[in-house]
Amino acid sequence: MKMQSQRKAYGETLVQLGRENKNIVVLDADLSKSTMTCFFEQEFPDRYFEMGIAEANMISFAAGLSLTGKIAFVNSFAVFSTGRPFDQIRQGVAIGKLNVKICGSSAGLSDFGDGATHQSVEDIAIMRAIPNMTVISPCDAIETKKAVRFAAEYDGPVYIRVSRNDLPDIFPDDMEFTLGKPVVLREGNDITVFATGTMVYEALVAAEKLSSLGISARVVNVSTLKPVDDESIIKLAEGMKGIITAEEHSIIGGLASVVTYALRGKGIPVESIAINDEFGQSAGSHDELLAHYGLKADNIVEKAKALC
Repeated sequence: MKMQSQRKAYGETLVQLGRENKNIVVLDADLSKSTMTCFFEQEFPDRYFEMGIAEANMISFAAGLSLTGKIAFVNSFAVFSTGRPFDQIRQGVAIGKLNVKICGSSAGLSDFGDGATHQSVEDIAIMRAIPNMTVISPCDAIETKKAVRFAAEYDGPVYIRVSRNDLPDIFPDDMEFTLGKPVVLREGNDITVFATGTMVYEALVAAEKLSSLGISARVVNVSTLKPVDDESIIKLAEGMKGIITAEEHSIIGGLASVVTYALRGKGIPVESIAINDEFGQSAGSHDELLAHYGLKADNIVEKAKALC
């Protein structure tokens, strides 16, 4: 499968949007070469704001720009763009439903070398808990491009989460992004695997392995984590022997919470692949961390075998 960078796709899409709409502005917190907003800076230096390591001020500044009619994209590592300026996001952006877009780059464990301080295992939970916030976790570079375009057109606060590392292309170039709608990537009739972000590919690999064991797995990409179409989740879970959720995030407040809440009272067994209420750590590679925290296709296979 073709591998592409979500970060690069994000940066390139910002440049395209900047050419189409003069109201697009971009802010960064001293990480433009990592978030890839450096592309926008090169082409539109008068619409790019380097805010330094001052994330709270950056959010407040973006809120002010949005009040003048600008569409402000705010950027940093996911752990910094959601945690440090939480109060400013809540008070200054979300309450007023201001048109500010927040990108959490190097999300999850993908900044494998820098350890717990730079790895965001709770950012989805933080942003989902804020009223008026839309939360999107695309699974590949192609969906990232579509999600960023959606965010630019959507009037209100949006959080987009992207990985630091290259990911396999899952969608075709002409895919359509629809907010709130889970997308079936593979049909099956024994279990449904709901996955988000980097774990979508692992779910597809697991489904192939399960097929050889006589277990049919439906794989569903849940890129919108808020708002959530509960009825679609219920429909995709009905008639199954069990459900598995898979996410590179804490088991608290992320996809596991989304799916189990939607399926409350339905009597369908649910198992979850997630980080079990602990911080990340430094490692030699992203894949090493995924394996350590049980976030690989084989972990999904074992859960599916137990359910069936």
